[in-house]
Amino acid sequence: MSLTVNAKTYNADSFQQNAVGYIGTLKTVSVKDDLALRRTSPKSTDAFSGVGRTSAKLTRTLTLTGAKTLAGDCIAEMSVSVPVGYAGADVDAVLNDMGAFIASASFKAHVKSQQVSF
Repeated sequence: MSLTVNAKTYNADSFQQNAVGYIGTLKTVSVKDDLALRRTSPKSTDAFSGVGRTSAKLTRTLTLTGAKTLAGDCIAEMSVSVPVGYAGADVDAVLNDMGAFIASASFKAHVKSQQVSF
């Protein structure tokens, strides 16, 4: 089983009950190129149907300049909670908006500058 993300292929490497780990083509003994998908099933109560949770995490080793070490890991993680009974179109809209925000110049500047603009 494999995933293609932005023209990069990740192959399934580890399997757990609610998680799958994938490795990318850049993966070596000392370089990380990992993608992980996880899920948590909804837990209902007498008054609430619960939420389902999913997450994706990308870890990639970067070459550093001007740092005390030659390499370091960049970790990008996305977590989504959706209530039981959601409409698929509503979740699509939220994910499309979040995807556009993550790809935006504003978010990239936020990550690179490590500052919060008001």
